[in-house]
Amino acid sequence: MPDKALHCSSVFELQKDWIDFNGHLNMAYYTVLFDRAYEEVSEGFGMGARYAADRRLTTYTAEIHLCYLRELHLEDKVRGTYQLLDHDEKRLHSYQELRHAEDGWLAATCETLTLHIDMSGPKVTPFPADVLGRIETMFAMHKSLPQPEQAGRSIAIRRRKR
Repeated sequence: MPDKALHCSSVFELQKDWIDFNGHLNMAYYTVLFDRAYEEVSEGFGMGARYAADRRLTTYTAEIHLCYLRELHLEDKVRGTYQLLDHDEKRLHSYQELRHAEDGWLAATCETLTLHIDMSGPKVTPFPADVLGRIETMFAMHKSLPQPEQAGRSIAIRRRKR
């Protein structure tokens, strides 16, 4: 991930009960790790837990696409990255990576569409001006980054033409 992408400050440790019978991280917990990394970014946007409690606004994930690239095991520690690919007044399109915290190898990627939600509905609603300003600042930094190779992929079985 290029240097302008946001590197989350936390290093995440895997928990014993997250390891499946194959001896590696169960697929569900990759999503947990991506979500924890996003929470740091969300706080930076001003949309953390206090935002939800005080302003009754939050975000919901509408769609994700995960790619598992290398197994994680109990002793591994990971760090997340975040790249804002696009946004509008109500949505964020982002790309995240989980990398081994010490060796830097790529374990998984996650492309996400996030919706801004008015909790009284709940219904999709525009970001307030202060939050949108922080989103636009990040997007200005990230729009010059190359499009990640894993972003924009679809799921299909590719067949040879006969």
